[in-house]
Amino acid sequence: MSDKETLEVYGAKAAEYAELVKTDGKPKPLLPFAEALPPGGKVLDWGCGAGNSAAALRDMGFDVVATDASPEFAALVEQSVGIKVRVESFEALDEEAEYDGVWASFSLLHAQKADFPGHLAAAHRALKPGGQLYLGMKLGAGEERDGIGRFYAYYSEDELEGLMTEAGFTVTDKQYGEEPGLDGVMWPFILVYAHG
Repeated sequence: MSDKETLEVYGAKAAEYAELVKTDGKPKPLLPFAEALPPGGKVLDWGCGAGNSAAALRDMGFDVVATDASPEFAALVEQSVGIKVRVESFEALDEEAEYDGVWASFSLLHAQKADFPGHLAAAHRALKPGGQLYLGMKLGAGEERDGIGRFYAYYSEDELEGLMTEAGFTVTDKQYGEEPGLDGVMWPFILVYAHG
């Protein structure tokens, strides 16, 4: 279930968030993901936020479907990059063998831990055999709200990889970093590349 308070924060700060995540050209984490996809493949940007990844994937020739639970993000993306966004929660994903790739960049970290395995299973079902999954998550433990009210679920690297394996994914690469988020707090993160 989408967290109401988190959605309200993003609704109020959609433009500020878009400015924070703006990149020139293709976001670096996108390249290994895109290289593993078939030319012109169909990609789900699952929780597209400000739409910069969706736009980059589209500009690379992929058929992009973008979703987000925030109506404000959907309107911003449609206006700024011309991609129509389906306004829906993670629970709405029910397609089977539809996508060559699922891009979930710092979106599923807003899902409750109790729901996370079901979301991974839905992503696995939605992918064609051998399809690619990208997952950006903050590292840590437990569940809590940040200083501006957003809900987060944090995972250790081992916990995350274990849950992905249980859902049927094979992890192929991991990258690490640390940067400030919308709340200004530095936080370590992990980028996980996997296939179904």
